[in-house]
Amino acid sequence: MKKVGIIGGSGFIGSHITKIFLEHNFEVKSSTMAISNKHKYQHLMAMENAENLHICELNVLDKKQLKQFVSDCDIVIHSGTPFQLDFEDAKTELFQPTIKGTENFLDSINDIPSVKKVVILASVAAYNTNFPLPAGGKSVSESFGENDVSFTSEESHPYLQAKFIANQTVNDFIKNHPSLDTEIVSVSPVMVMGKSLSNRGDSTSTGIQFVFKNKIVPNPFIQMLYDEDIEIAMVNVLDVAKSVFKAATLSGLHGKNYLLSSETYSVSDVSLMLNNQPPRNKPKIIYKNLLAIQDLGISFQPVENTLQQYNS
Repeated sequence: MKKVGIIGGSGFIGSHITKIFLEHNFEVKSSTMAISNKHKYQHLMAMENAENLHICELNVLDKKQLKQFVSDCDIVIHSGTPFQLDFEDAKTELFQPTIKGTENFLDSINDIPSVKKVVILASVAAYNTNFPLPAGGKSVSESFGENDVSFTSEESHPYLQAKFIANQTVNDFIKNHPSLDTEIVSVSPVMVMGKSLSNRGDSTSTGIQFVFKNKIVPNPFIQMLYDEDIEIAMVNVLDVAKSVFKAATLSGLHGKNYLLSSETYSVSDVSLMLNNQPPRNKPKIIYKNLLAIQDLGISFQPVENTLQQYNS
């Protein structure tokens, strides 16, 4: 039985990743920030094959803990960076855990030759820190793919900036370690939507769906999305988990970073669909998904299905 370590395995996306590996009869180590906070991971214990699941306490800023966590794994999934729009201190809440955590993770992998495959859950911000707005120089209707020049700006949200820098850190590590025995692959989802596997109230993704469904205005950023009826590219959390699993179990993908996206709709249409009403407009494909379809064999679900799952 192969062992996979999933950093952040109890979060919104991480829970689905944990579930799919358990269903495929892997031994799974899933990390949590504090083992005493059982409410954050207890939903994992009810999953199929949960007898093969081990919960471990891990802080990605602690190199010793990281090295111990990955030491006996064949595959490691890094989905443990915080996704949050509201913050008090960007440096300690976003930049340090995202960038320094990635640096520590890569150093640990480099020291543990038994790890043969790594999948890093990056972000659309690896390609465009303006998301959900278009990248600099592009119009709202222009498509964006893996071969386009990445765009970043210091005016972008700190979360997006941190994810961009973390992705550059991964690229530099791969470039500087040409003889690495470990295959490293990244996936970069757009806005991740769908049904949560837990009742946790700290998921930004489920929170955004609740906000859009009920047309709540928690901050100026969301107000701007409403006022300008911004178009948002979305992807189902199940499709992200499937993509991670495929990236982890297929060979010959070293150094690739896959955009994961289904369709793009305006915020007003998202609100309609979350309230079980049909959208007024047809979807667009802004962020290309052909590479993930081709290499990973993913069939991306329509956004309307995804938003219906949130309500189910």
